[in-house]
Amino acid sequence: MDQLSKQAGLLDMESDLLPDQGQAEPLQAQVDRLEELFTQEVFNLDRGILYYPVRHHSPACSRHLLEVFRDYKPDIVLVEGPESGNPLIPVLADEATRTPVSLYYAYNNGDERAACYYPMLDYSPEYTAIKEAAERRIPAWFIDLDYRLNPESSREGMVSYQDETLLAGSSFIARLCGKLNCRSFDELWEKVFEIGSLDKTPAAFAREVFTYCSLSRMCYSEERLRQEGDLAREAHMRERIQEASAQYERVLVVTGGFHTYGLLEQNAAKRDLEDARQREQQMQAADKQIYPMVYTFTEADRLNGYASGMPYVNYYDQVWKLLRRGPQAVYNRTATAFLTRLLRSLRKGHGAVSTTDAIEAYSMIQGLAVLRGKREGGVYELLDAVTSAFVKGEHTLAADRPLEELQRLLTGDRIGEVAPNEFAVPLVEDFKAQSAVSKLQLRLTGKHKKVLELYGKPVHRRTSQLLHCADFLGTGFARLENGPDWVHGRNLNLVREHWTYTYSSLTEARLIEASIFGGTVQEAAVAKVEQAVRELPGHHSREAAQWLLRALLMGLEELADNLVGLVKRSLRLDGSFLSLCGTLTILGRIHEHRRLFGLAEGHQLLHLQEEAYDNALGKMDALRKTLPEEHTEIVQALKLLAMLAEAPEGSFSREGFCDALQALLAQRSLAPQLEGVCITLLVRLGQRDRLEIAARGRSYMQGAPNQAKHTAPYLQGVFTAGREAFLYDSTLLSDLNLLLQELSPDDFMQMIPELRLAFTFFTPVETELIAQRVAGLYQVDTGELQRSGIDEQELRRAKALDQSIRKEFALWKLI
Repeated sequence: MDQLSKQAGLLDMESDLLPDQGQAEPLQAQVDRLEELFTQEVFNLDRGILYYPVRHHSPACSRHLLEVFRDYKPDIVLVEGPESGNPLIPVLADEATRTPVSLYYAYNNGDERAACYYPMLDYSPEYTAIKEAAERRIPAWFIDLDYRLNPESSREGMVSYQDETLLAGSSFIARLCGKLNCRSFDELWEKVFEIGSLDKTPAAFAREVFTYCSLSRMCYSEERLRQEGDLAREAHMRERIQEASAQYERVLVVTGGFHTYGLLEQNAAKRDLEDARQREQQMQAADKQIYPMVYTFTEADRLNGYASGMPYVNYYDQVWKLLRRGPQAVYNRTATAFLTRLLRSLRKGHGAVSTTDAIEAYSMIQGLAVLRGKREGGVYELLDAVTSAFVKGEHTLAADRPLEELQRLLTGDRIGEVAPNEFAVPLVEDFKAQSAVSKLQLRLTGKHKKVLELYGKPVHRRTSQLLHCADFLGTGFARLENGPDWVHGRNLNLVREHWTYTYSSLTEARLIEASIFGGTVQEAAVAKVEQAVRELPGHHSREAAQWLLRALLMGLEELADNLVGLVKRSLRLDGSFLSLCGTLTILGRIHEHRRLFGLAEGHQLLHLQEEAYDNALGKMDALRKTLPEEHTEIVQALKLLAMLAEAPEGSFSREGFCDALQALLAQRSLAPQLEGVCITLLVRLGQRDRLEIAARGRSYMQGAPNQAKHTAPYLQGVFTAGREAFLYDSTLLSDLNLLLQELSPDDFMQMIPELRLAFTFFTPVETELIAQRVAGLYQVDTGELQRSGIDEQELRRAKALDQSIRKEFALWKLI
């Protein structure tokens, strides 16, 4: 502790060290008391209990822990971790398990629901303890409470079990960073404990970790620690330590350094013991799950939102591998390795870097280490050196590629592997097996791409079904970037799907959560669809048809027959014209692409289409009373019915559709846009004369002012259903031209937006044809219509000139 005290100037920090305690005890007295406590009760090799304080995912802590095993020779190891995970310890220690891995814990007791991760890396002290215990054939126990989200705590959601927020955020740490000229908690830790521990004994190292963490803990009041749940957890762990001590002579306790001081408080408040037992009882009654699962370097990196442990996990993984061979030049060799990888990666991407840049960066690492009082340069010196030597010119986003690439290398892309075990979730295993058949990459993190030939390759079709299932189950595994969107009816002419996907612990966690639906991907998807359709109102035929389509996309053919029956029942109850036409659209989409969906030619979908068509005709009378915002969708629905009625080989009633249109057109209250559609469709079907389109348009254009304002909506309906009525009939064009001439400026400005919208239905070629006819009306060349309008400033100058000339002429009495 002496070295740390002298470096940090701890004795100058009395006023700010313990703001929550209001304690008058001098800091030197506190340090002396901690020193005595450490020597007598924490790290005494002659005692039956030895406490080893650690920081999560610290290579230095793991290195010294191995030496503690050698010197202390424990009979049992107790590890801070959820005690429900004890049956999983053999799986974690199995030789076939490859880190990073994690325990996934979730529970639901009715009042609250929470989930968390307990990640482990090769160099995590907790994982080192478990592995070493297995090597020595001694038991290892997790001794902490199962995770429970405290309602009074502000941190919510999916979190790490090893949260270090209090440790890293104490006022002691802030002052210590200032004294040692460190920019962050992580840089401070690396300087003092990672690099600074290379020549220390396990006892000296543990003493500094204990004192550092205890002083951080003392920055918080007892009430704050109770609110965060720390006191209840420590009370529970103390009981487990006492149980182990009664059975074994030498007990090694490996916990976060923040908790070590609390574990020594034998006179725990009765309130905390009761709280711990109450939580334990709640967890016993709760619906809970705990599984071993894969984890990734990306997720384990603290800089990506992880709440505990050290950042730059791939960097410290390299440090750990070198530490196992000895402490000589570990960080210098690690810097050389990462500079070499960075140089190679940048050159592969045609970056403007040279070997000289790398040599300069390495030299700068050594210089910065000397200036900062370090034995060797660590990851922060590496980052600063690369910024200086590799970033050319100004430090901008465009010039930051070397730093971005270095960050990627420091984090790494490894993903773990869990040994085969009886606790494996069948759904997760089935997903992995199907992914292997589809040749999906699950061993590396990062985005991967997959292009699927839907019609040409059956294996690609099966892969598409798997990815659609994964998306439906909410795994976040894959995303469709491009291809046919069957549900919304977009890009159906495309024959390829372009997917991006990435496997992570979040994917696995969501698969575990979805395992309540079934043991295979398809079983889970079927059960989830069935749950959704049970909640569907009986008359919502369009939603029922959408579920049928989604089921077919996921390859759930065994569910299709039941869903077809659901659609049939819904059709008979559905009283909505738009819903029925939506159902008809979806059924037509399925029937047209039935080969892709694996449906037989004689499938009953065609009969469903006919029933939906007939039901929709029966609901057309209700269109005389509709809302303006529904008109666009109604127009498209009427066009769909007309297309089916016109089909030469179809079995859809042409006569029934025409009768329904005639009855609708006879309604005086029919909206102008719908009137335009109805008359145009009847002309197309040979039921009305073409001249009637122009006659109805003229009645709007030449009617009262209020009537003229409805011209644009009427034309929108006409143009939507049959543009040729305007292209080849000069009457409608002439009438519209006359209307525009007679409109007042205010009425023109009010009508022009809807008129512009009406003319958007024409293609560029058709617009050119209309322009030629307009030019003919004014007997000018078409090019005159394409000339740009006169600039507003030019008009102002012309107007001013005109007024000046008029004044001058008036003076001379010429006007």
